[in-house]
Amino acid sequence: MDRDVVLEMRNITKTFPGVKSLSNVDFTLRKGEIHALMGENGAGKSTLIKVLTGVYDLEEGSIVMDGQNIVNHSPEEAQKNGISTVYQEVNLCPNLTVKENLFIGREPRKGRLIDWKEVKKRSADLLRELEIDADPDQMLGDCSLAVQQMIAIARAVDMQCKVLILDEPTSSLDDEEVEKLFRLMRMLRDKEVGIIFVTHFLEQVYAVCDRITVLRNGELVGEYKASELPRVQLVAKMLGKNLDDLADIKSGHEGHVDTEGPAVIEADDLGHSGTIHPFDLTIHKGEVIGLTGLLGSGRSEMVRCIYGADKADQGKLKVDGKEVKINKPLDAMHLGMAYLPEDRKKDGIIDELSVRENIIIALQAKKGMFHLMSRKEMEDAADKFIDLLDIKTADRETPIKSLSGGNQQKVIIARWLLTNPEYLILDEPTRGIDIGTKTEIQKLVLDLADQGKAVTFISSEIEEMLRTCSRMEVLRDGYKVGELSGDQLNQAEIMKTIAGGEEGDNK
Repeated sequence: MDRDVVLEMRNITKTFPGVKSLSNVDFTLRKGEIHALMGENGAGKSTLIKVLTGVYDLEEGSIVMDGQNIVNHSPEEAQKNGISTVYQEVNLCPNLTVKENLFIGREPRKGRLIDWKEVKKRSADLLRELEIDADPDQMLGDCSLAVQQMIAIARAVDMQCKVLILDEPTSSLDDEEVEKLFRLMRMLRDKEVGIIFVTHFLEQVYAVCDRITVLRNGELVGEYKASELPRVQLVAKMLGKNLDDLADIKSGHEGHVDTEGPAVIEADDLGHSGTIHPFDLTIHKGEVIGLTGLLGSGRSEMVRCIYGADKADQGKLKVDGKEVKINKPLDAMHLGMAYLPEDRKKDGIIDELSVRENIIIALQAKKGMFHLMSRKEMEDAADKFIDLLDIKTADRETPIKSLSGGNQQKVIIARWLLTNPEYLILDEPTRGIDIGTKTEIQKLVLDLADQGKAVTFISSEIEEMLRTCSRMEVLRDGYKVGELSGDQLNQAEIMKTIAGGEEGDNK
């Protein structure tokens, strides 16, 4: 074993009922290296990490760390062996202070009592050394998500970790927070910590990583130096095929916008105090309307106001030309609306239920408790959309929590398509999923528009919206500040509108 290699995984194989998640996968991590683990959802990234950290049993293959064969039977055992993991959802205690979180379970003692003076001193030293802007006595829950993640990393570093796994750590961070995290990662690289970075963001991989390992369908595609692998080749290796120009995704989708009949949605001075200032919005059949703006601009708040998730307290709303009152989301469902929320973990999937149950739940709610669906209706509906959306699952009764993130997202889309909505709101439908599934969802959006559905599409990625939207509404600080269409649909115009609004606008 090369003395610079800290971790070697060889011929790792893992099988679940009906699915081979990993097949003879190799992975090598060197000291002082940031190594991206890349692949589509379902490629096997999470499974490989869970085998390494003892969440899953080592079925076949070997793990060598610093020249010694190891088998971790739990994350705690992995930590003792110098392997720590920091997840997107920070696994610490928000109701305890920063110093308590840093040393929980391993507090320095004076006799039988915890030496809190020493805990505070060591916490302050650690935070200063790693340049983390937090006070040892501060409640963890009062810290930003980025700082919470850095504190989880600091805890791992203080426990002398040799391998640090960062699993989608940047998904919920803004650009400034991401850069702070990157500075910490580079600092740890200089201290010879080996870092495994699991992410979907290509730009971030090339900003911070030294090497890239690509998995596809549970198999190793290859290991590459980041400086020697062009982005387009990385995407091609992840997908297993040469990537067509995604800018051409609209070709073959003519779009049939019906401006003759009544608009599907007409908002007139609609607003919700404290979240979204009064706005006007008209959406016709066959239109894909994008909402764009910086984080906190009011994109999600606008659609929540339309859908009744935040009940409008001023203005008027018309659906198909008729003025309506929407007091709660169920009212919106009965009016032919569907809403895929931004946070699929919190507001979307129901962890303990099966794929079938997650698909049919919205339609059953719409029908009401006195019109229960038969088992056959449920099974037929689930099978139809598993097939239609190519949802990768062992069968319809598989618990949804065992599916990859991208396939969970497809289940939620299936849930709302089953209600046959006339107006579909998709809030960040492709966040945290691989580029292949992103493309499938974008094409599906255009197919729905071709069928005459009205769609509102929200994404943090402007390129993605330019590929799918026929018109874009620009928001800033809770105000609608512009509307772009035709030749105006380009990055420069969108950025200019986000930054400065329309001429004469001083909000």
